[in-house]
Amino acid sequence: MGGRDADTLRVLHDEHAGALWHYVFRLTHDRARSEDIVQETLLRAWRTDLADDGTGSVRAWLFTVARNLVIDDHRSARRRHEVNTDTMPEQAVADRTDALFDSMLVTEALHTLSADHRTVVARAYFARQTVAEIADDLGIPSGTVKSRLHYGLRALRLELQERGVTR
Repeated sequence: MGGRDADTLRVLHDEHAGALWHYVFRLTHDRARSEDIVQETLLRAWRTDLADDGTGSVRAWLFTVARNLVIDDHRSARRRHEVNTDTMPEQAVADRTDALFDSMLVTEALHTLSADHRTVVARAYFARQTVAEIADDLGIPSGTVKSRLHYGLRALRLELQERGVTR
């Protein structure tokens, strides 16, 4: 079985991978680690250029290498510090610093508006009220709400432009 070609690796895999995986799995009780160790064992056999003399020495060599890899993996610092888990760790959260500063700028800009304009703008955009709902709540005509909303947003846009937020 000499030679470092794809056929050699395929033959090694076809003849020994199943039995080797079961052996390694009995030692590790971990499917992923077993697959990794079998893969590494077959790769080492391929690199070593083993010759199959029909006496079973190739299989014995593979099992010995696999056993040594399991032992080495178990003793490694990586293994001692790894923790296996079935649940994913917490997900990364995007940095909200920019959003916080934007919120602070908008809040400061809102405070420069008159109380009437600020009330209408806040109810329309933060409370998501309609013009009719704002008019009913404040006891003013809907035309007045529209006018305050228009001029309030205009003043807010100018204030944000002065702060360099918008064009």
